[in-house]
Amino acid sequence: MTSVLPFRAADVRRAAEAALAALGRTRAEIDSLNVYPVPDRDTGTNLYLTAEAVLAALPEGAETVDAAEALRAAVRGALLGARGSSGVIVSQLLRGAVEGLSEGGPAVEAVRRALRRASDAAWAAVAAPVEGTVLSVAAAVAKAAESVQADDPLRVLAEAVREAHEALARTPEQMELLRAAGVVDSGARGLVVLLDSLLETVSGVAPPPVSAREEARPPALPRPAHDLLPEGGPAFEVMYLLEADDDAVEALREQLAGLGDSLLVVGGEGLWNVHIHVDDVGAAVEAGIRAGRPYRIAVTHFGDQRARAAVRPAGGHRVVAISAGPGMTSLLERAGAVVVPAPPGRRPSSAEMLEAVRRTGAADVILLPHHRDLLPVAEAAAVEARADGIRVAVVPTTAAVQVLSALAVHDPGRAFGEDVVAMTAAARATRHGGVTVSTREALTMAGVCRPGDVLGLLGGDIGEVRPAADATEREEAVALVAQDVLDRLLGPGGELVTLVLGEEAEASLGSRLQGYLAARHPEVDVTVVEGGQPLYLLLVGVE
Repeated sequence: MTSVLPFRAADVRRAAEAALAALGRTRAEIDSLNVYPVPDRDTGTNLYLTAEAVLAALPEGAETVDAAEALRAAVRGALLGARGSSGVIVSQLLRGAVEGLSEGGPAVEAVRRALRRASDAAWAAVAAPVEGTVLSVAAAVAKAAESVQADDPLRVLAEAVREAHEALARTPEQMELLRAAGVVDSGARGLVVLLDSLLETVSGVAPPPVSAREEARPPALPRPAHDLLPEGGPAFEVMYLLEADDDAVEALREQLAGLGDSLLVVGGEGLWNVHIHVDDVGAAVEAGIRAGRPYRIAVTHFGDQRARAAVRPAGGHRVVAISAGPGMTSLLERAGAVVVPAPPGRRPSSAEMLEAVRRTGAADVILLPHHRDLLPVAEAAAVEARADGIRVAVVPTTAAVQVLSALAVHDPGRAFGEDVVAMTAAARATRHGGVTVSTREALTMAGVCRPGDVLGLLGGDIGEVRPAADATEREEAVALVAQDVLDRLLGPGGELVTLVLGEEAEASLGSRLQGYLAARHPEVDVTVVEGGQPLYLLLVGVE
């Protein structure tokens, strides 16, 4: 095993990307565990959105940015973008860990110190700490790291992560509410996901998948969330950022402590994130005004969800689609969709998708991502939109051609549920592939590829690698690989082929493939689209 320190800004970004992906995979599961302190089933979503804010805050240009600057940006991003009490606590865990790492020294001691500082910072942030929560797991992790007799930082981290799983499994024994619901603590589960992701990033070894419900002890059948709602609890969650002098914050904490519960005031150096559950929203905001300048104020009502539905915007259902290129954008807009562009090297955030959903002005919205990595982003945006009373359905389109297939059967005059079913069926019935050029050496299912090789894509896998020594060979190789992709996609049959040409595709590629299909597969109808997408010379859909 190698040392986790020193590291580079690129390593910080890699860890942030892995954390976001891990939370994307487990977001719905974590949401389902959320019964404390309020069973609003949003912990996973809040953690995902907080992690998304961290990644968005990291500076570009890893070659010119040092790790310390990247870590500072991550801490600030977490503070500004923290969502819900779980996000605020994770922002403090990150702040404490970064403070521990920043002191330097031997790598193994830095790891121990980072985990201890993370736990201490999280406990200090909570006005009324409770056992059986993320705080309990953080404390167990820090204690385990300090007790491991080893000089290898990765071994220390691995033992700490192992203890995190054990501590998570103990949370139902520490809190009656969790035991009655038959779940582990949702925030603690989120921390375990983050620690698993960190360990995999620095070690390269993936942990075995574990269901949080399997970790709950003793097993029990979950009860409905409304049965677990404490009677007489505060009705609102209030969050805001606050610009205030540090010496004004202690008085603010005292004032807010008398107004409600789940109080968190975190930050420093003039910028704070405030979270509290209250009945009197005005009093909570006024306390912030007396301390400094509150902004980005967010209020969430814990009461009857039907109250939100009552303020849904008017109108029928609309479609929001993610576009892979300018040609696709034009096509999608002509089909009536509100488009979120995905420019080269950058994928849209959940905030951008949410803004597009709101921009439709519709009561019901169908959301079409075009890549499997965008599914959790779309789901997070949908959860946020539902909190505004907008009904959102995410059709699991994982390729641009599936977006086109779904839109082809979209009927705004049909009932919302029926339209979602029809669009989902059309997307699932579309086999997809493509052609691109390799930019690096890698081992694929079709063998080793090297820079400049032409790759044939089948679904999410590489099905063919064809070397090309120069531009002339590459043009021919692209056409031959495209023909092979078409033959393999049409093997099980098909009636309609869609060819989406990329921005760097040769002008003759579309007509050449049309001629090939006319000769080899005369039974199919062919549509050629100038997609203008980067990276992929050709995208193929077969229905």
